[in-house]
Amino acid sequence: MGRLVPAVTRALDILELFLDGDGTLSAPDIVRRLQLPRTTVHELVTTLAARKYVVPVAGQPGRYRLGVRPYQLGARYAEQLDLAAEGQQVARSVAETCDETVHVAILEDTDVIYIAKVDSTHAVRMVSAAGRRLPAHCTSVGKMLLASLPGPEVAARFPDGTALAAMTPNSITDPALLREALAAVRERGTAVESRESNPDVSCVAAPVRDRTGQVVAALSISVPMIRWSEERLGELEELAVKGAAELSERLGHRGTA
Repeated sequence: MGRLVPAVTRALDILELFLDGDGTLSAPDIVRRLQLPRTTVHELVTTLAARKYVVPVAGQPGRYRLGVRPYQLGARYAEQLDLAAEGQQVARSVAETCDETVHVAILEDTDVIYIAKVDSTHAVRMVSAAGRRLPAHCTSVGKMLLASLPGPEVAARFPDGTALAAMTPNSITDPALLREALAAVRERGTAVESRESNPDVSCVAAPVRDRTGQVVAALSISVPMIRWSEERLGELEELAVKGAAELSERLGHRGTA
């Protein structure tokens, strides 16, 4: 790895300060928070302003806000994002950690579509494949995605009196029971599916958010019942949340932790 350039590091530290607070900073704020010499801060801020990375705040002498250049860079980054490609990379990392099958899926109407999948090295046949659709209410990723929707929207997709398709005897088939399950998912923050899409497999899923905070996908870890236990659930749930957070970060989301 090459040597880090101190001046560049300090300039980036200044820009990253704008991620917090009200979005404006003065030179004394920067000096205090980064513990840098006043002369160094003045030179760095002058340079950043000349390159339109920061601009003076109108009516507030000595204060600065982000300029247009960071927005342009962020917009270009967003243009290059590919949820499936980013999801595949994160899924691979999670799968390497737990050696179980990892999926990333999106919601379309009442189905989920798997856009990324990395298999376990164990000889276990999974019900899904990248590009395949499954009923959302039968999967952990689907329940996670449905739980992110407003209640009226869920009701419109799954009207009372409609029998939901079952993939196994454990599948939820009653819209009222599905709403109860989704309420539990919202409270827990993750979704757990116990042999609802495959009689031999259970899964845990966590939400993936974009830069606006909207849930746009879900990441799950699928485990055959021979390796599933309540004790392991906590470990897998934590790993799914971590993987989903990493993918969210790649999509521009800033967590609240």
